[in-house]
Formats: sequence, structure tokens, C-alpha cells
Amino acid sequence: MGLRGEAAIVGIAELRPERKPQREPRFTIEQWALLSKQALDDAGLRAEMVDGLVTAGIAESAMFAPATVSEYLGIPVNFAEHVDLGGATGAGMIWRAAAAVELGIADVVLCALPSSPVPPAPVSQPPASAARGRWQFGASSSRYGSPQAEFEIPYGSLAQNAPYAMIAQRYAAEFGYDPRALAKIAVDQRANACANPAAIFYGKPITIEDVLASPMVADPLHLLEIVMPCAGGAAVVVANADIARGTRHRPVWIRGFGERLDAKTPTYAKDMVRTPIADAARHAFEMAAVTPADIDMVSVYDCYTITVLMTLEDAGFCGKGKGADFISSHDLTFRGDFPCNTHGGQLSFGQPGLAGGMSHVCDAARQIQARSGENQVADCHRAFVTGNGGIMSEQVGLVLQGD
Repeated sequence: MGLRGEAAIVGIAELRPERKPQREPRFTIEQWALLSKQALDDAGLRAEMVDGLVTAGIAESAMFAPATVSEYLGIPVNFAEHVDLGGATGAGMIWRAAAAVELGIADVVLCALPSSPVPPAPVSQPPASAARGRWQFGASSSRYGSPQAEFEIPYGSLAQNAPYAMIAQRYAAEFGYDPRALAKIAVDQRANACANPAAIFYGKPITIEDVLASPMVADPLHLLEIVMPCAGGAAVVVANADIARGTRHRPVWIRGFGERLDAKTPTYAKDMVRTPIADAARHAFEMAAVTPADIDMVSVYDCYTITVLMTLEDAGFCGKGKGADFISSHDLTFRGDFPCNTHGGQLSFGQPGLAGGMSHVCDAARQIQARSGENQVADCHRAFVTGNGGIMSEQVGLVLQGD
């Protein structure tokens, strides 16, 4: 059971990430329109061919996000989906779109993830009390009655830095911790960003010593091991086989997927260092009838360096507890023997909100289509992509392949 590989990514678009946005305020539905047009133009498809939409939340409507987007774009659809998986939302959108296409529900599906209004629009903002209720203390569930509000916030388990540092500390206690190997992830991805003019840190190489000398934010995580939020956005067009073969670029077939979530925060994780990506990756590889050894490049979610290390282990690219040795003995740049996050990853490309997860899909699709420019991987035909939401708790894996 699973995908037959008869749906393909045919168009991609990204708004260039910006640390300090220079453009006028733009609503998320405006960004949806811009991204959609760019992705459809990239594929060479007309807007009236679209009959499916996959959305996340939008700032202008607390409910009915797909209908709001459909109305704004003037596109009636047969398939409408709303995905809420944090950083795994982008990858989760792709397999849902592929499933709808293979079931014959839709022929062309738009998946887009704008960032929040950039810069924040002066109108249509929630009342201050509502904003505090949603994100107070940096928590996504601070409202009365939520387990996070009752059992985590009062004890200082807040936001993302502390929980990911807790995971890294637990990993160190069980398997040991090689700071230089973790720093090498950031260094190799920065090298990839230096070959990508769209990346936030284009032209700004770093060394392992730079990473280890950067401020300690949450022990053992240094500043240069932690993702930097920015503005941006991304969109992907998924189409059926007949349409895909007539588009402008090499179709990127969605051959396998897996999805797994078992908690929201480490407080309730059965095992903080053995993550749901293990099940998600296994399902994706089995569905695609491939193994990790068959993959030409990986684009794995990288909010922190420890996330990359644990993802590579749990997805089966190396043994558990062997990630540091694997990273130290492989070149993770686009020129290397294990290309990883060739766009620079979110650590050096930038994390434009939920679109940071979709940037990994775009990275892999560009490589398979041989459109990555200076950082093109030679003979790239098959990629593995991951999305990570919550605190290492919501995981999606994708296997993408060219003809």
C-alpha cells in the first residue's frame, strides 16, 4: 500500500529570505498569490488547471484557510487540505497532494507556505490578549487547560532552545558528544550557502573554530548551531503524470513517504534520542522500494545541528550513536560524498517560518531537475527529504526521484 509514484513536483517558487525585509507590508494571502503564480509559471501551467489546494494557517483568517485562499485566488477546487505539523508541514503537504492526485481527486495541486505578514501588517492583527494567550512565554499552548501550560511553563520548559539543548544533553549522556562533529554540520552547510546567492549567509564562510567560539545559547548549543528566523516563503506544484510530462522541467516523482508523531514536547516523549523519523523514514524507503544507500542527496530539517545528526542516525544512514563519526568522515557539501542541505539548510539559507520546511523540498527538487547552479550535485536522481515539527516529535520523510 502507498504511492505508486504517479504524481510529480513540476514547479517550485521561493521568496528570497530576508533578515530585514525591505518591501512593503504584504498579507499572507497576497504572498499566497505571488508564490502560486511564480510556481505555476515555473511549471508552465495555467491557473485554471489548478483543482487542489493545500494550506497551513493564514494570518487573515483563524478558520477556513483553504476556502479563504480559494476565494482570494479565484480558483475553485475539488481537493482542499489544511496541514498543521509545524516544521513538518511542508513535507506533509507534498505527500497529501500526491495522494489526492493518485486518487484522481485533483490533477494539479498548489502547496504554499508564506511567512507571516512581512513586515507585520498594521491591520488585522489579533488583540494583544489573544496574542499573549497563544504565544506567551514562547509556547504554542499557553492557554488554560493545556498540558504545556500546567506542567511545563511553570517549570521553565519554554520555546525551542531549551528543549533541543535538553535532547542534546541526553544524547551526550547516552552516546557521548563530539562538539567538533556537530560544528562541522554548520560549517559544511555554510559552504553550501556560499554557493547559493539566495542564501542569507551567501559569501560568509565559517570554520569549526568560529562555531565553537560563538556564544553558548543553551548548553551545548552555540549560536551558529541554531537556526535564524527570517522572512520568505515557498510554494510547490504537484501534478499527475500526464500533465507532468508536458511541463518545463524534469518531473520529480513522489515515490515514497512516511509520517509519524508521538508527542508534542520532550516531556512526554518515550525516548528523547530515538525519534519518530525512524518510522517515517522506514515507511518512505519501503514504499519507494529503495534503501538509504540508493539516495544521491539528502535535504533534512536542520533547526539545530543536533537535529541533523539524530535524523541521519534514525533514518538509517548510519548506526545509532555513530552520527558524529559519520559526519566527521563524510563531506556534506554539494561537492562531497554525502551532499546534505545543498541550499545551505535553514542554518545558513534561513528559516522563513513554516516555509523553512518547504525549502528542503525545493532544494531536493532543484537538484533532481539539475537546476541548482553552482551547487549542483553531479548525477542527482534520487533525494530524501525530511520535515520536523514540535520538538523532534512530528516527522515526515519523502523519497523523491527523477525519471
